[in-house]
Amino acid sequence: MTSTIEKGITVSGIGLHSGANTEVRILPNYGNQGRYFVRVDLPEKPIIPATVSAVNQTLLSTELMANGAKIRTVEHLLAALNGCGIENACIEIDGPEVPLLDGSAQNWVEAMLESGLSPSEMVIGSPITEPVWVRDGDAFVAAIPAPEIRFSYGVDYPYQAIGNQWVSWNPKKEPFQELIAPARTFGFADQIEQLKQSGLIKGGSLDNALVCDRSGWLNPPLRFENEPVRHKLLDLIGDLSLLGTIPQAHFLAYKASHKLHVQLAQALSKNTGVQ
Repeated sequence: MTSTIEKGITVSGIGLHSGANTEVRILPNYGNQGRYFVRVDLPEKPIIPATVSAVNQTLLSTELMANGAKIRTVEHLLAALNGCGIENACIEIDGPEVPLLDGSAQNWVEAMLESGLSPSEMVIGSPITEPVWVRDGDAFVAAIPAPEIRFSYGVDYPYQAIGNQWVSWNPKKEPFQELIAPARTFGFADQIEQLKQSGLIKGGSLDNALVCDRSGWLNPPLRFENEPVRHKLLDLIGDLSLLGTIPQAHFLAYKASHKLHVQLAQALSKNTGVQ
């Protein structure tokens, strides 16, 4: 790994689940140390590597833990870094959760481009040689040997506004910055109260998430006709970025979750020796 940003970037906002305001500084990392977080609000300024082995839990977002510290909802920022070809970055943060911003990776990408980053492609690793599958009922995520990298994702929800959607994307031919990064997170009006009572989505709003009920979207317009499934693909890229470099494969997912994404990353890490 060699690619990093050229100068620092500062972004602040509210965390989806904690509701806490945090400031993030993304700094160049020329030491070939990969992507890692630093909790600058804690006395020892503990480092939390953005690696598979640091995953702590995956309930409605991906949380990392190391050296006695946690950092939650890392997937959108990591997807932005990975999608722009940034394999090395020191990410300083003064709280427990990465800001949600507008619910997509677009603000992160824009901040990187405004800092002077030249648009770049995702860095692709070595091809896998055997298929790897992870399932939970009818939900699954897989990595299949392929002549070039591709991501295909499907969702099926009992809400008419979404229903059954699919997207297939090749990062070598279609720009991440335009086709995947702008896709926003989404939720369902009839689940909001229960999630809040569980101590989740304290920072969620109609400004940082698409919300639908049985009759349609509460805050249109959508950026893409199939924006929800594009966002799921964005989450997958963020979770797979915990491998460091995503290997060459056809990644196929259906009705998957952060839990299944991470389980696939863990299975792939065993095959490749990545920590």
